[in-house]
Amino acid sequence: MNIRQEAWDIIVKVLKNNMFSDKLLTQSAKKLHKANENPELLYHLVKGVIKMQLLLEHIAYQYTDKSKFKNTDIKIKVLIYLALYQIIFCESIPEHAAVNETVELANKKLNDQVAGFVNAVLRAYLRNPQYKLPEDTAERISIEHSFPLEIIKQWLSRWDEEQVEYLAMYYNESPKLYLRVNTLATQKEKLIKYFEKKSIKVSQTPASKNMLISDDAKAILNDVSYDEGYFTIQDISAALVIELLNPQFDNSILDLFAGRGGKASYIAELMQNTGEIIAVDKIPHKIKEMKQTLTRIQANNVKLITEDAFKFGPVAPMYDGVLLDVPCSGWGVFQKKAELRWQEKQNIPELIKLQEKALLTGAQFVKPGGFLVYSTCTINPLENEAQIEKFLNSNPNFKLIPAETLIPKEYTESGYLKTIPNIHHMDGAFAAKLMKKLD
Repeated sequence: MNIRQEAWDIIVKVLKNNMFSDKLLTQSAKKLHKANENPELLYHLVKGVIKMQLLLEHIAYQYTDKSKFKNTDIKIKVLIYLALYQIIFCESIPEHAAVNETVELANKKLNDQVAGFVNAVLRAYLRNPQYKLPEDTAERISIEHSFPLEIIKQWLSRWDEEQVEYLAMYYNESPKLYLRVNTLATQKEKLIKYFEKKSIKVSQTPASKNMLISDDAKAILNDVSYDEGYFTIQDISAALVIELLNPQFDNSILDLFAGRGGKASYIAELMQNTGEIIAVDKIPHKIKEMKQTLTRIQANNVKLITEDAFKFGPVAPMYDGVLLDVPCSGWGVFQKKAELRWQEKQNIPELIKLQEKALLTGAQFVKPGGFLVYSTCTINPLENEAQIEKFLNSNPNFKLIPAETLIPKEYTESGYLKTIPNIHHMDGAFAAKLMKKLD
């Protein structure tokens, strides 16, 4: 298989159709494994080009006619992006190999005229690889670190230039792999010793007693221990949300926006298959994936419901805990979800309205003395602190439970769970735990 061709195919589909790359990468990786080839380079090229496309486009403009290149077919643009990315960011790939392979790919997939154009642009860059960046702070950070200008402007309105730049730089690094130990099947110490015998390096984290970290994603994900359910891939910040919820044996828990079930499965593990968890999501394929995860980890106390969270019922205060992992802008997960930063048409005011509705909906299901956890994967204060403050002001029968009483203090702020990616080295997340007062 030609890895560069696979990368080109995926990137074109992602950029042309506004798709996410993960499913396409998984499909290609399976083909590579069958051909005894390493998919690591494929992942690196696809995620890297998608992340850095704004910088790559800016560079290409300086070696082409900008007005014409702006309207050039995306298939041709991606050829140039792919080669420039290898030249600039892949030290192990010789420049001549990056150019020659890309020109051959242009010939094969398009025509010799396109190949000639691609070759000319790349050779021009190699002769004089000095490109200019804008002087304006927001524009420079936007181009240099490849983020939409509007997002950078919003960040600069909340944080200083240094913080914004470090945040953008962190998001462009390759993510580590985080493992959540399945306490239904094993113990953390046993899993560590197992990996040691396999010469797979993992390390512990002070953030959570059930989490491990590794740089060896290929070995971890290909090991039989994953299929046998000894661990699940989950970011530490997501695990902290559930540790803030702190589910107890025999609890009744409602997860209203369950998604693929990463959080619901951890609840099941912490409850040791006791009690009952109701996991609701309106998207059938996510429910299907959740069912597969729960089967793999041998969790049997979760009831899956395919339904819109806002239509779930009957409405009654009957749950010990309600988890609202609400739809959000995703500002905290730009490192792993390379495409998310380019979904510029997100309507944050509409998201905020939906989040407000979710809080009011979820609150109806909490029994007196029970708990409500509101969480997001964003670092946008308007979707986080502002939402909780508004809710508490309008609902005096709820009170905030200080997060530092349940999770390590360094991951909290003002009583909330709050993780900042470039500071805590995990996804950005927010969560608030509220208790419904006894009548």
